[in-house]
Amino acid sequence: MTKKETFYITTPIYYPSGRLHIGHTYTTVAADAIARFKRFCGYDVRFLTGTDEHGEKIQKKAQEAGMKEIDFLDEQIAEIKALWEKLEISNDDFIRTTEKRHTDAIQKIFTKLYEQGDIYKGSYEGNYCVPCESFWTESQMLEGNKCPDCGRETKIVKEESYFFRLSKYEDRIRDLFESGHFVAPESRKNEMIKNFLDPGLEDLSVTRTSFDWGVKVPFDEKHVIYVWVDALCNYITALGYMSDDETLYHKYWPANVQLVAKEIVRFHTIIWPALLMALDIPVPKMVFGHGWILFADDKMSKSKGNIVYPGPMIERYGVDALKYFLLREFSFGQDGSYTHRSFVNRINFDLANDLGNLVSRTVSMVEKYNDGILVKNSAKTEFDDSLIELYKEVRLDFEKQMNELMYHEALESIWKFVRRTNKYIDETMPWALAKDAANKDVLNKVLYNLCESIRLAATLFSSLLPTTAMEIFDQLGIKGKEELYSWESCDTFGLIPDGTKVHKGKVLFPRLDVEAEIKELENLFAEKIVDQEKPLVHKDEITIDDFDKVELRVGKIVKCESHPKADRLLVSQIKIGSEMRQIVSGIAQWYKPEEMVGKEVIAVCNLKPVKLRGVESQGMILAAGDDGDDLIIPQATGAKDGAEVR
Repeated sequence: MTKKETFYITTPIYYPSGRLHIGHTYTTVAADAIARFKRFCGYDVRFLTGTDEHGEKIQKKAQEAGMKEIDFLDEQIAEIKALWEKLEISNDDFIRTTEKRHTDAIQKIFTKLYEQGDIYKGSYEGNYCVPCESFWTESQMLEGNKCPDCGRETKIVKEESYFFRLSKYEDRIRDLFESGHFVAPESRKNEMIKNFLDPGLEDLSVTRTSFDWGVKVPFDEKHVIYVWVDALCNYITALGYMSDDETLYHKYWPANVQLVAKEIVRFHTIIWPALLMALDIPVPKMVFGHGWILFADDKMSKSKGNIVYPGPMIERYGVDALKYFLLREFSFGQDGSYTHRSFVNRINFDLANDLGNLVSRTVSMVEKYNDGILVKNSAKTEFDDSLIELYKEVRLDFEKQMNELMYHEALESIWKFVRRTNKYIDETMPWALAKDAANKDVLNKVLYNLCESIRLAATLFSSLLPTTAMEIFDQLGIKGKEELYSWESCDTFGLIPDGTKVHKGKVLFPRLDVEAEIKELENLFAEKIVDQEKPLVHKDEITIDDFDKVELRVGKIVKCESHPKADRLLVSQIKIGSEMRQIVSGIAQWYKPEEMVGKEVIAVCNLKPVKLRGVESQGMILAAGDDGDDLIIPQATGAKDGAEVR
């Protein structure tokens, strides 16, 4: 027996501090689709997902809930696993970083790196963002000591730390970026080079002493091994690396594809390969950083009440309706915008009209005109060849697009054939053929070709919409005859046996009342999550003399553009009286450059100028927000630019 080629696919490990929404679902559904497709094509697939369970944020969440950390986590992980089961995710393993198989290996990895000199002891003082678990230098910070990744306030942390010699691997990482397709899509690679490699890599703090929920350094237990060594190494510890049985590691590593959302590309394409280089083991063949799902072009947030959760959508519309939307609506490498209307329209137009109607019409006609029996014969119509030729093109395109993770294009290719098959009904007009017994052979041929086209379309998308595919095979009378919906069967038009009996089943995707469904979805996700109000934490009191030192003036933004080196920064040119000021603000995730032009804002004018990612900022725009959400820029509408705010 020929040995199967292996294929290892991973998702990031999710941080179980709250309920997972469709953004997390997006990554997992995409990973599941390629895992199923590769199995379908005959590969020996290993599909890993899991949870990142250590760190200060988890410890705080557990304390707030009045629970032990592991008890808090067990509840969260049970919900995540239940969601993956509801989504029919076909993962082969689920790694928890609190598992002994992981923690033991992490201690061995850390010790190895320390003993060979890639980790050393020192001390660290810097700005630390708790939600991102990241340290930042002064040059990287946004105004007001805010994290350049999430926009939240950082805090100054000073503590003893062990460091990983990330700078040692800078040249090798650059070579990795320039010598192949390690980072995809291309735009992500360019971002990493411009924003991190070109400015130069600094050694990385990899332990903490200010909390104790994590893997202890085995030879210095007051230190907890920090997230990067701990979390990133899950992809190899799950395979048994550094254990008594490394069989899976030797079989499946290096990973073929590691899927991550774009905000963690830096960790997976710079820190992760450097760790692997230090361990002298191969790097993944590809890290693919996909875009975000936005809510009507806005970031999803709890306080806005615009988070869309997958569970209720599956219960109302079915698992494949959600999967189809996620894979078809968005270009996988780019950001995409979710709206209730776009979701409902995809179900109606693509699933109900194109696919569902095709299956229903076809099976109904076979039952009506031939008692449900398919007859295979040599009759022919003038439209048969073009139908079959298009399928051959679609089959090749689909395979290429799936291997490139272009799910939206792969599904569009199949639907191109689905629409052509619907057209074939209109061209051949079976209802007209049925009126004359002399056309019986041609009618049988048309009905057979329709069922065969449906078989091939469903076989192609069976790795993306497995539940729907099996329902179709059942209606076609071939369920259980796997040779008729194998990957190899996709190469041949005309495999359904003569005499096969079809039977009409339930409607695959009932047509929806668009406006009514939009209202249902609005109601479904309308409830805002309101946290219990907590006492405000005030800063130290100041006197009127202190406040009088701050110069606040009204300014009008006349020009605004994206920062050339930072996705989260906007560079505004602001007219303040007779002056023109340039101010850099960390507001790009809330405002587009064109939305800023014309705004009358309040600016701090006597703030010492600083450079943010190489661009000088001569002040600060006042903004208000709660923990990074709902950022609002107060307007000074009607006030003369240059006027002082008193």
